[in-house]
Amino acid sequence: MESPILENRDYTLMIDKSSSMATSDQPGGPTRWELAQASTIALAQKCETIDPDGITVYLFSGRFRRYDNVTADKVAKIYADNEPMGRTDLASVLQDALDNYFQRKAQGQTKANGETILVITDGEPTDHKAVIRLILDASNQVETDEELTISLIQVGHDKQATQFLKALDDQLQQAGAKFDIVDTITIEDMAGMSLSDVLIKAITD
Repeated sequence: MESPILENRDYTLMIDKSSSMATSDQPGGPTRWELAQASTIALAQKCETIDPDGITVYLFSGRFRRYDNVTADKVAKIYADNEPMGRTDLASVLQDALDNYFQRKAQGQTKANGETILVITDGEPTDHKAVIRLILDASNQVETDEELTISLIQVGHDKQATQFLKALDDQLQQAGAKFDIVDTITIEDMAGMSLSDVLIKAITD
């Protein structure tokens, strides 16, 4: 039985497609990009049981593309149409998703339990300040800390990325965020879990 908070909620998945996502963290193992694809399918399958209209998927590097109403059977096509290249411009893709959420909220079109945004990334974003500002603004526009949650899931071992993502989780309330809407999960936190398991834990935890 699913927790009621998972039901009647929208799910958005953002996948870093910067050039470093083509890296494999174990010799001969899958690349971060291939791991992201497998976990996107698992998440889409999971969400189909709780969000039948599919999930929103963004792929981002220097630019981003948005795919709406993605079900598990559409994921392979999205990955076939894209390949890792470019930098990690998280700010513009996050802005698009947050603007979209708050526009829908103003029009009464959001789900009763709000939205979860999951971000799979392996590096620190190009523009730290813009990302911080967007999250602060969003946290001050929501009414509860459950309404909008952002889970940052780091693949790979970039220490600077870990520090920045952890700071988003731990320090934004000191910077004036009304609610702590960010949760950061690093490769160490995963401890033997697959990326797919982590994504599902992020939405069910």
